[in-house]
Amino acid sequence: MSEDRFVFNVDWHDVQADLIRKYTLTYYPTDKTIEMWDIKNKRPFLKRCDYPGISQTDLYLGATVTVFSRQLKLTDYADVYTRKRLEWRKSSCCFIVKPDAYRFLGSVVDLILKSGVTIAKLQMIQMDKHTASEFASIVPADADPKGLAEVLSADVCVLGEVVGEDCVPRMVEVAGPADPQEAQSVAPSSIRALYGTSLKDNALHVSSDSAAGLAECEFFFGPEGSGWETTAKFQDSTCCIIRPHAIRSAGKIIERIQSEGFEISALKLFHLDRRAADEFLEVYKNVLPETASLSEEMHSGPCVVMELRKENAVDSLRALCGPHDPEIARHLRPETLRAKFGIDRVKNAVHCTDLSDDGVLECQYFFQILHSASR
Repeated sequence: MSEDRFVFNVDWHDVQADLIRKYTLTYYPTDKTIEMWDIKNKRPFLKRCDYPGISQTDLYLGATVTVFSRQLKLTDYADVYTRKRLEWRKSSCCFIVKPDAYRFLGSVVDLILKSGVTIAKLQMIQMDKHTASEFASIVPADADPKGLAEVLSADVCVLGEVVGEDCVPRMVEVAGPADPQEAQSVAPSSIRALYGTSLKDNALHVSSDSAAGLAECEFFFGPEGSGWETTAKFQDSTCCIIRPHAIRSAGKIIERIQSEGFEISALKLFHLDRRAADEFLEVYKNVLPETASLSEEMHSGPCVVMELRKENAVDSLRALCGPHDPEIARHLRPETLRAKFGIDRVKNAVHCTDLSDDGVLECQYFFQILHSASR
């Protein structure tokens, strides 16, 4: 019997040569090993080896995975078997955390992640009435497009795209019935039951089916919807980054940040490449001996970046994050983020701005420089 394996065509942007290099990436789920083949030169590029940084849930079309510091974009299935096995299982679902649920953002994200889906895209935006009306017009299940447009344009929203096996029915289930009163009766642990207040202000929009999921994700994240302006204020702010290893705990971390009175004025999920990670951490080279390893961690997978605002924002966030070393944090400051979610000095859950003068600068790096480059 042949060994189970999944094969994808992948692209790697070789920055130095400014070339897109094409490979096939093979993943063996039985022992979680990988191998790569150089398509152009028709030769092995990476012999089969253990690579615990990749799991089967990371592999879907459009995903970016990092293999030995190379960011690979999965562009297509490379054989019929992989297409047949995975295509029917993978779909996209759009969700929007509505303005009325902003203060519960962390709790909502936590419930979404607990449903077993993967958040592929996440971004805070401010929709104008025209854009909100355009979106409401393509929502097939909404009985009140005008009301939906009014809600979505009232204040900032957080958009997301989730992927995974049966992601649409999972999201519909975790959202609960559209009417929060009904949700409290039939699905009391659903998001709308817990955080919705009315049929209009029901905390969360989710795609009603797979076709709607594709259309809605295309509206927000496709070529026509990639130009969202940042919501960052760049004033009295500090930068917080949820590191790739802690991404499944992002909801809990955001929930704790909100409970401490921080305003989340901008948020986006980034896939950093090596150059961006190195550039961002350049100022920490003479401060942290493990800066090179921190850079490796920062571009090993997706990270969630936030601009946070509060009086004395930089010092307040540093106090909440705790000592850089999670082991020390667990002894001295057991309630801090690094104590609860960190593993070691490299995988310490969160980055926070170190110096008061750098808070706005770090936010500008992500929400001005990198954000503009990705539009």
